[in-house]
Amino acid sequence: MKSGSNQVIAGNAKLVRNINRSGILNIIRERQPISRISISKLTGLNKSTVSSIVNELLEQDLIYEKIAQDQNVGRNPILLHLKLGRNLVGAINLDSAKSRVAVMDIDGSLISLTELKTEPEKPEKFIEKCARALERIQEQNNIQKLAGVGFSIAGIVDPDNELVINAPNIGWKNFQIGEVSRRIFRGVDNLQFENDAKSSALAELWFGEGEIRNISDFVFLTVGIGIGTGIVVGKNLLDGYEHAAGEFGHMTMFPNGEYCACGNYGCFEAYASDRATVMRFQRLCKDNTRVKHVTEVIAKALEKDTSACQTLKETGNYLGLGISNILKAVDPEAVVIGGHIVKAWDIIFPETQKIVKEHIFFDIKREVKILPTSLKIRPRLLGAATLALKEIFSDYRITR
Repeated sequence: MKSGSNQVIAGNAKLVRNINRSGILNIIRERQPISRISISKLTGLNKSTVSSIVNELLEQDLIYEKIAQDQNVGRNPILLHLKLGRNLVGAINLDSAKSRVAVMDIDGSLISLTELKTEPEKPEKFIEKCARALERIQEQNNIQKLAGVGFSIAGIVDPDNELVINAPNIGWKNFQIGEVSRRIFRGVDNLQFENDAKSSALAELWFGEGEIRNISDFVFLTVGIGIGTGIVVGKNLLDGYEHAAGEFGHMTMFPNGEYCACGNYGCFEAYASDRATVMRFQRLCKDNTRVKHVTEVIAKALEKDTSACQTLKETGNYLGLGISNILKAVDPEAVVIGGHIVKAWDIIFPETQKIVKEHIFFDIKREVKILPTSLKIRPRLLGAATLALKEIFSDYRITR
């Protein structure tokens, strides 16, 4: 058996066959287009077993085959691809100000998207509103059935018990989101729930491009109204005993510092979040300029506005300080940053990198990669879709 994230166990039992099927489907997802022979070499499974499972996947409309036109070879190989348009999933990202509802394909591509103003006062009614929005997308795109729906939520989530433990920026606490959603989304068995930062990390793991494709251990830092992190170790998400692993947004940076939405003072989030950046810009402005969103600060900075540039550099400093503490706790190969702030990467990154280098510890010489997200779709939304897609690809949770 080959080593790596796509380990496949050979055998003839029904259980093992399902495990092999899951592994082969993931290999096609990650390496498409790919031939049966290449799959056999990667997995160590014999050709007849691979062909049998591939035929099953073809019958299930999960993949299709296409003859590669290559004039440099005698016989053109038949290559396998994921089949699009057959296994669509719903994605719902529940956030403090705006929530987003979308339908995505099996390869993570976006079919359609709509935005809703979040209504936290009546969570069950708002889930119903999201369901109606998803139904409208289906009707508009002639989509009869979804293969699943994933929910990414800005807060601490227990995915096993389908419970929102605490989402302070939304105002939900001990909300039985699974029980409510299963009552509303009748006929959809594959409903998945997770914290938005962890979902973002999963999306980067599955669909990330460039350097991140070869990295097995990283932290995804999502910067928005709040700050969350998803930790990936050995290409697997770290959850934690109380499902709170990665809540670095609420680590104390400055005792008795700025007030945080969690009720404590001096949290990382109170200094490096979008909300903190906007507040800092307002304090710095002396001409009574008013902004409501971090994108306005970024736009001004890109136009060389002095106050906006100084504000974003300070945000970069605070990000660097927070990341330096995360590195001490997790020791990842890379930290990936997502959120509007990456639009000002050339402004914040030098400051962040400088602070991280200043706080290096134990004379560690290697330079940890700090990367902007490679995802073209909003990570928290793509992450919601990935939660549902993961169940299609890996019923037995043996692959990432």
